[in-house]
Amino acid sequence: MSAPRCRRRAGAAFLRLLVLLFGLLSFQARASVGLSEIAATALDGPVTLYYPSSTAPQPLQRGRVTLNVAAHGTPVRGNGRLVVLSHGSGGSPSVHADLARSLVEAGFVVAMPEHRGDHHKDDSRPGPESWAQRPAEVSRAIDAVGRDTRFAPLLNLDRVGMYGMSAGGHTALSLAGGRWSPAGFARHCETHLAEDFQTCVGLFTHLTGGAFDGLKQWVALAVIRKRFDDPTMQAHTDPRIAAVVAGVPLAADFDLATLAAPRVPLGLVTAQQDRWLVPRFHSDRVLAVCKPCEHVADLPTGGHGALLSPLPPGFTGLIGELLNDPPGFDRSVLPEVDRKITAFFSLHLLR
Repeated sequence: MSAPRCRRRAGAAFLRLLVLLFGLLSFQARASVGLSEIAATALDGPVTLYYPSSTAPQPLQRGRVTLNVAAHGTPVRGNGRLVVLSHGSGGSPSVHADLARSLVEAGFVVAMPEHRGDHHKDDSRPGPESWAQRPAEVSRAIDAVGRDTRFAPLLNLDRVGMYGMSAGGHTALSLAGGRWSPAGFARHCETHLAEDFQTCVGLFTHLTGGAFDGLKQWVALAVIRKRFDDPTMQAHTDPRIAAVVAGVPLAADFDLATLAAPRVPLGLVTAQQDRWLVPRFHSDRVLAVCKPCEHVADLPTGGHGALLSPLPPGFTGLIGELLNDPPGFDRSVLPEVDRKITAFFSLHLLR
């Protein structure tokens, strides 16, 4: 190719970039972040929606955090794409509001399904039972958005993004093509119970170095072996999902061969001080085998709750130890992490 032709192509590409940036800046200037909900059904809980809106925002109290959003504001068209966010165990839509804001400011609509039996109002069924049903709940959330007369005309659902954190990260890996089994979870706990104790028992108890640690481990293994002995591989495919990001995912029970070449672009966000899902048993294992994966962001001093933003105040006890920020972690880095996640979805969904 001649030098003049190369320069013309480079100039045209630069002009397209300028037009894209100008359009994005103009969109950000006129749109606020709307917040609404699709009502629960007999099968599923409500789906929370963050979206571009023409309505002015107002402070809104949601649990222990305050959001600046346009509650039930009028939706406006953004970039025409949807991203589904899957919360962690016991999670809520408000703890991912900052990431949702970053996505909405780039033009995305964000949908957050409430995972049955494993959310902030009802945490009666966490663990493998929830992990098995979550991917289908994500698919039904996409269906629900597609039926909603407010949002369906604004979206093209042939290329949907999916982000999940913690147990939601397990959902994300499943939708990227990963396969796992309850028996795989049991095998992990049999081998690494003391090293990855909170993965195996959640918030029921913790090891203290005291005289009862041995009994706690014996009881935990007895329960796990009884409840999670099913070797059936769990899988769920939704062809509409075209890009996935897993944040501090639970991954120890996956057949790693199924994640070596994900069916869609897969990114990971990691936190090296995670004491709930110890990285070497989870995210590090995926990154070691998945050569096409993108390491979107790493938080060397971040704990398991680093990606909860805003982080609700007042966590105490064991949950406080696991979710509150470790000494030295600076939350000012999180907007850049959100921008990197948003850029990943923009790259893979807006082609």
